[in-house]
Amino acid sequence: MPLKEMNIESIVVGGGPVASLVVLRTIDDSGPALQLPIRIGSVEATAISMGVTPRQGARPMTHDLLASTIKALGGRCVAVRVMAVQGTTFFAQLDLEREDGEHAFVDARPSDALAIAVREGVPIYADEQVLATAALPDFRGVEKDEEAHELEEFHNFVESLSPEDFNVAPGNKDVE
Repeated sequence: MPLKEMNIESIVVGGGPVASLVVLRTIDDSGPALQLPIRIGSVEATAISMGVTPRQGARPMTHDLLASTIKALGGRCVAVRVMAVQGTTFFAQLDLEREDGEHAFVDARPSDALAIAVREGVPIYADEQVLATAALPDFRGVEKDEEAHELEEFHNFVESLSPEDFNVAPGNKDVE
């Protein structure tokens, strides 16, 4: 299963009828950037946000407790992986490395896995099949490409102009 490295592009903490969302974005330059929107609960979105910008002196939250427990048992989280999608439900794993160097993969909700990832500063990956199924193009990249194409077309147009295109002849009094 080939994996693509992702980063958290944005977190939307919704409320009421507005859903919360975390958007992952591919970070390699080997192809067009993709965005992977994952719908999550508002509590989970807040937990991820708190890991991105931790507050000094705050009491440990559940994800902090899990990270501390993994360390106390001699392990460490080395990566988070979004491994599957079925309908609108995503499945993730924590990649844990034990003291002996062996890896254990623990199933997790993506929101919980991402909350651990931001606290531990570990890479986030998505399976390429998940991206093929659920990712969207990064429209900023598409817009940038379109602007570059339009500028190139305009440049080519200007380069092809001649005075005859303006119906300007020497001594033409109609043109001021």
